[in-house]
Amino acid sequence: MAHPTIEQIAELGPYLADHSSHADALGRLPDDTGKLLKETGVVRMLQPRDFGGLEADPRDFLNAVMDIGNYCPSAGWTAGVVGVHPWELALNDTRLQEEVWGDDPDTWVASPYAPSGVATPTDGGFIVNGRWSFSSGTDLCDWIVLGAMVKAASAGPDDPPIGSLHVMLPRADYEIVEDSWNTIGLEGTGSKDVIVDGKFVPDYRTLDVRKLLDGRAAKESVRSGDPLFNVPWSAVFPGGVAAGLIGIAEGVLQRGIEYQAGRVSNLGVVQADDPHSRRVLGEAAAEIASARIQLVHNIGEAYDAVRAGHTIGIDQRVALRRDQVRAAWRAAEAANTVYDICGGNAIRLDKPVQRFWRGMHAGLHHGIFLRGPLLDLAGGVLMGLPPTGPSAVTI
Repeated sequence: MAHPTIEQIAELGPYLADHSSHADALGRLPDDTGKLLKETGVVRMLQPRDFGGLEADPRDFLNAVMDIGNYCPSAGWTAGVVGVHPWELALNDTRLQEEVWGDDPDTWVASPYAPSGVATPTDGGFIVNGRWSFSSGTDLCDWIVLGAMVKAASAGPDDPPIGSLHVMLPRADYEIVEDSWNTIGLEGTGSKDVIVDGKFVPDYRTLDVRKLLDGRAAKESVRSGDPLFNVPWSAVFPGGVAAGLIGIAEGVLQRGIEYQAGRVSNLGVVQADDPHSRRVLGEAAAEIASARIQLVHNIGEAYDAVRAGHTIGIDQRVALRRDQVRAAWRAAEAANTVYDICGGNAIRLDKPVQRFWRGMHAGLHHGIFLRGPLLDLAGGVLMGLPPTGPSAVTI
């Protein structure tokens, strides 16, 4: 039996597909699209039940995100990013959870996590300043979680930070920078810049990044006994983003099939009768399906291990990231072969396949998909070396 949210997404799918180009033209998801996504419950799938969430199996969440991406690239990407924030919020102080969800369990939280700001310690909390890019779905969100380096007020510009935090602020405490999202793809995500100018953030609205990554935040939270919230961050957040990407690759495949089925090339070749075109589509379908299976198996294996009482060690966390990155690139590489056989007219803006293809390549530029350093790290761990390098911060 499919999760009820997945069934609702299937019903909503044609609407998302019909309004995908409108989202791109608007530069954000339309309010009606956001409202309908809320009604499916996709963003509440990893939210605790005591605050109106569904506490779903994370495999169902990833499948739901991929299904959305197959209909609308920007909606799938936004659902994957925004949908993991309730999971992290559940590890915070319950006072913050009450502030965010107490009146409305459908309140959405934006990000980004990149430590582009500075948090200066003060009595009872921190003063936060900075500008962050890539806040996906931010126009539909009423709170935000931001990465910030901790620096003392007396620190100089070259002094190293003394810590790293995720800080959470309500909509009144940050500015969304309009016209800061002009891109070649995923235009409808509205991933605009945000600015925080000297706002106070109390201690209970912060989370130590080191504790988030190594699992201590979950163990010290009120949900220490709940398996869902003890799955590693490196499985949940990068997994949600990878799901958005793979869903978009599925969209390239689906639109490519639809386009090729009725196409006759300028050389008079009926594509449905062309063995080369059929072979490309068949192989791409297998590769993209395998990418979905690998991603879902990836997080399911971690979730099942936690439910059985096991601790997810560093080697398995590295393997989780390795498989996410490989699955995403595997799907994208297969989708590229589909677009390659669609001919010159496929570059026209009235052809849906190009929108998915552009969105997929825009998504691949997210830092979690930096495959060279990550796969180098993963290979080193297989040979007994410690995880080092720039990708280690995502493990």
